[in-house]
Amino acid sequence: MKAQALHGHLDALLLAVLERGALHGYAIIEALRARSGGTLDLPTGTIYPALRRLERAGLVASTWSTVNGRERRTYELTDAGGRALAGERAGWRDFSATVGRFLGADEPPAAPA
Repeated sequence: MKAQALHGHLDALLLAVLERGALHGYAIIEALRARSGGTLDLPTGTIYPALRRLERAGLVASTWSTVNGRERRTYELTDAGGRALAGERAGWRDFSATVGRFLGADEPPAAPA
């Protein structure tokens, strides 16, 4: 799946990944890939700018650490990020329920008028 297809949803996906605990950038990419069954294989050029945007908005916080001699930035969800994620989930439920009324497989076609 291409990053463009996720337009408007990437931030919520990143917040949801961080809800399970703090992760460094590459681990976030791996978590997206794993939880999506390989469908979300997004490049660093998509993920890192989104993480910086979320950090500027106060939804995630980051810290630097050294692991095996390498500097890594670790990201974690803030309280504001948790609240934003709850709002994103509510919005997603409303959106998918509405769209499902049109695209749902178990919806019979409308009879011609």
